[in-house]
Amino acid sequence: MTRPGGTTAAGRFIRAGEDIPVDTPRVPAREAARDELSDPMYHEHDPNLVERGMDHFWDWIGGLFDSAAGAAPGGPLGLVLIVLAVIGLGAALWWRLGTPQRTLHAPDALFGSTTRSAAGHRTAADAHAEAGRWTEAVQERMRAIVRSLEDRTVLDPRPGRTADEAADEAGRLLPEYTTRLRTAARVFDDVTYGGRTADETAYLSLCRLDQDVEAAEPHLTAGRAEGATP
Repeated sequence: MTRPGGTTAAGRFIRAGEDIPVDTPRVPAREAARDELSDPMYHEHDPNLVERGMDHFWDWIGGLFDSAAGAAPGGPLGLVLIVLAVIGLGAALWWRLGTPQRTLHAPDALFGSTTRSAAGHRTAADAHAEAGRWTEAVQERMRAIVRSLEDRTVLDPRPGRTADEAADEAGRLLPEYTTRLRTAARVFDDVTYGGRTADETAYLSLCRLDQDVEAAEPHLTAGRAEGATP
C-alpha cells in the first residue's frame, strides 16, 4: 500500500530495521532469554515450596479419583455411591461395636474386691442411672442380680466367679431365665472388658431381669440332678 509521500509501509519497515541483523543465532538468543527470565522480578508471585507440594499432592489425588472413576461402574457417580456405601458401613459398625479401645482385658471376677449387698449394688446402680452413667449402672445392676442369687442360696457364694459363670450356674436352677441371664452377662462383659458403652435400654433390661429373678422360684431338684455325678 502506498502512503502519502510516496513511501510504502513495507519500505519504512525495511529501512527501520536496517541496523538489526536478520538472522540471530539460536544459542545466544536462548541464553539471553534465560538470563532475562531469571530476574527475580518475574518470580515475585510464584508459589512457594509448600504450595507447589500441595499442588502436586492434589494433582495426584485428582489422578487417583479420575482413575477410580474410570474403573467404577457408572463413572464418577458410581464412585460417589461406593464411597457413601463404605462410609455408611463404617458408621453402622461403629454404632454396633462401640468405640474401639487400644487393649482388651480378659474377663475377671464379677465383684472384684467389693463386698456390697444386693441392696447396696442396686442403690449404686440407681445413682449411676440418675447421673446418666449407663455403663456403671449396668455393671452394678448385674452385680445386684448375682449377689441376690447368692443371698437366696440359689448360687453358692464363691470368690472369683465371673458373670458368665454366674449366668450358666443360675440358668440350671432358673431355666426359664437362662437366655436372659446369659444376655445380661454378655452385656456386662462387653462394657467391662470389651470397651463398649451401655445405654438406658440395656440398663432397664437388667432392671426387669433383676425383678423377675428376685420373684422366681428355683428348680432345686433339676439343679441337683444335673449337677450330680453318675
